[in-house]
Amino acid sequence: MANTFKNYLAASVGTSATSVYTVGGGTTATTIGLNIANRTGSAITVSAYITSGGSDYYIVKDAPIPAGAALSVLDGKIVLEAADIVKVVSDTASSADVVLSVLEQT
Repeated sequence: MANTFKNYLAASVGTSATSVYTVGGGTTATTIGLNIANRTGSAITVSAYITSGGSDYYIVKDAPIPAGAALSVLDGKIVLEAADIVKVVSDTASSADVVLSVLEQT
């Protein structure tokens, strides 16, 4: 089993949910960090969630991020299975940059 550290990035996330990472077939991933930065001059509200088996499971919902600040969403690790999708959405257009760090096991 190979272990690989990877970062997945999404720039200018807005009011439509953005898929930051989809776990590939035959892969298990452990999330190490999820950082969301506000790139605007006003406060924004963001949500991050996992879509698994057709259902959404929130990691954080409607979290405020002040202008120019960032939020480290994870306090621990989350294990993701094949086909799980990590998504982020904001209440403001083109307002958030996302960095998701994972350890993939294939």
